[in-house]
Amino acid sequence: MKTQVAIVGAGPAGLLLGQLLSASGIDNIIVEQRSPDYVLGRIRAGVLEPTAVRLLEACGAATRMHREGLPHSGVEIAINGVSQRIDLLALTGQQVMVYGQTEVTRDLMDARAASGAQSIYEADQVQLHDLETAAPWLSLNVNGQAQRIDCDFIAGCDGFHGVSRASIPADKIQTFERIYPFGWLGVLADVPPVADELIYARHERGFALCSQRSKTRSRYYIQCDSGDQVADWSDDAFWAELKRRVPEDVAARLVTGPSIEKSIAPLRSFVAEPLRFGRLFLAGDAAHIVPPTGAKGLNLAASDVGYLWQAMCDFYKGDALGLDRYSQQCLARIWKAERFSWWMTGLLHRFPAHTPFEQRMQDAELDYYLGSEAGRKVIAENYVGLPA
Repeated sequence: MKTQVAIVGAGPAGLLLGQLLSASGIDNIIVEQRSPDYVLGRIRAGVLEPTAVRLLEACGAATRMHREGLPHSGVEIAINGVSQRIDLLALTGQQVMVYGQTEVTRDLMDARAASGAQSIYEADQVQLHDLETAAPWLSLNVNGQAQRIDCDFIAGCDGFHGVSRASIPADKIQTFERIYPFGWLGVLADVPPVADELIYARHERGFALCSQRSKTRSRYYIQCDSGDQVADWSDDAFWAELKRRVPEDVAARLVTGPSIEKSIAPLRSFVAEPLRFGRLFLAGDAAHIVPPTGAKGLNLAASDVGYLWQAMCDFYKGDALGLDRYSQQCLARIWKAERFSWWMTGLLHRFPAHTPFEQRMQDAELDYYLGSEAGRKVIAENYVGLPA
């Protein structure tokens, strides 16, 4: 097989890049280790920045999002039971779209199937070769048969544990990481959201988040110990703890129900530099991880893809500058998003090792930002996404 761009990974980043390239007349093949059902089964983020929305529109995969997604013009931050609304629209002129990553993935899969572009699922033993030449290629097994894909470029969109970043020699890449001493226990339930907008709650017992996927499906989170297991938490125990951490009026109107999905996500900050090695370009979770507090994971992946798509379009028109600048351009935005997610995580969570002084510093910084229009604008600008 031969193509212009081989994309490793059929998550949102790989699928979005494939659709954008196909819409621009650039041939591509997506290779994915897992099955389509497995990919769709991942329960992840649900807040889209305007940049991500525009890219979905550009590749023709935004129709259902605009029909079923929930535009949000603000978020609430509750500190020990007292709420403060951050008016995103008034402070920035922009809003975010609440639409689950599973639905984004489904829409991109459907759009790709309709386009006839090739996707290879359940590919085994994927390896990347000759990355520093003008003719890189992939080897893989499909249904027990060895296959080869020759291409001009490889886009590594296969996540934190994927083969793409692991294919870069250790002396050609640098990584930066912080592991946080807690996780998020998340519950997905078919119950109406407790509020029209997201509620971030800081409480002496730990962080909580009231989120949603639709008008009938809610996603809730509480901070938990890093050693906790899902089996440690019954549904009743989760709902009881959530009610303790949110404001009383929120707890009073919270509708509970059986979980349809429950999981614990560890929190980490991670960045790899650079994002290019020869003809291999990293994008999405293969390049960076953010704690989910700032709702940046999927949005950073979309931002990477937007830069890479434009750079590849320019290359096939005779201009390679965008590809040469790709890593630097992405990393400038990545580090700012990492900073915001790290900052939000640091202010809203209970850290086991914090001294009383450090806890008071959290209180003082939150009081300053929430009590100042300039501070609220800083939060709003970062939440809707800094300019691409």
